[in-house]
Amino acid sequence: MAIIYYDKDCDLSYLKDRTVGIIGYGSQGHAQGQNLRDSGVKVIIAEVKGSASYDRAVSDGFAPLSATEVAKQADYIVMLAPDTVQPKIYRDDILPGLSAGKILQFAHGFNIHYGQIVPPKNVDVTMIAPKAPGQMFRQIFVEGMGAPSLIAVQQDASGRAKELALAYAKGIGSSRAGVLETTFAEETETDLFGEQAVLCGGVTSLVKAGFETLVEAGYQPEVAYFECLHELKLIVDLIYKGGIAFMRSSISDTAKYGDYTRGPRIINETVLDEMADILEEIQDGHFAREWILENQAGRPVYNALKKREEEHLIEEVGSELRQMMPWLTEKQ
Repeated sequence: MAIIYYDKDCDLSYLKDRTVGIIGYGSQGHAQGQNLRDSGVKVIIAEVKGSASYDRAVSDGFAPLSATEVAKQADYIVMLAPDTVQPKIYRDDILPGLSAGKILQFAHGFNIHYGQIVPPKNVDVTMIAPKAPGQMFRQIFVEGMGAPSLIAVQQDASGRAKELALAYAKGIGSSRAGVLETTFAEETETDLFGEQAVLCGGVTSLVKAGFETLVEAGYQPEVAYFECLHELKLIVDLIYKGGIAFMRSSISDTAKYGDYTRGPRIINETVLDEMADILEEIQDGHFAREWILENQAGRPVYNALKKREEEHLIEEVGSELRQMMPWLTEKQ
């Protein structure tokens, strides 16, 4: 059974005399930084002067510094810059100020798990990984609630790494909902698998395959868009709210019968075998090496695939149809 920590298990006083340095004021950085400040924690922000994130930090009442300066001043350094730029920021700016007794924290385990960042042995290395996008994470906190997070300890130099990370989790509001214990390896590998096989790669490929099947069979692209993409949100919202069984209780018997009998024909043994292969590529480091080399080469494959996907018919049709739904464009 999973080990879950709540408010009663977390002592915010561990951060009382510490300065938390947030490296990157993006989606998670702005949310975690403000939540900590509202909880009474001293927070400083590292951002690049002239960037939109720098201006946002200023408008939120912070006085951003360079990553080098934050690493010197902070006792508790939180890496919230994008994974792909973290190794360089770490080498150039963080490592020189990473003295004994400090704590280095991540929101995703990729760079630690795959050895792109190797901290010195005299610092704590932890992870707090919120399970909500930054904007939602902040909104839920302001409303007096919290979104769950994962916690992991990779290196416990102080003997208090978990207590410190739990204090941080309380400061950002996650212990209000629950903080689930994991490892850097488990978080990294399951996160990558979820993105590739289900949440991003799996869903988008399934949506496009359904759309293309209907269009090639002669149906209107607009109707195919509604059936294979637009209505997906309705189903996902029901699953998110109450699980698969709750979703099924909210749809017609005809839809349920099609779900029970046809779904396994789509996600069949061949798909499961491919999922197992994808997981193995994550576990043995094949995907990590491929992605690291892709970035070092200037992202030629990534850029070509991005361009191809952006020019897909489903994007053209969707852009036109969303004009019929002004509430969507207003949110954007």
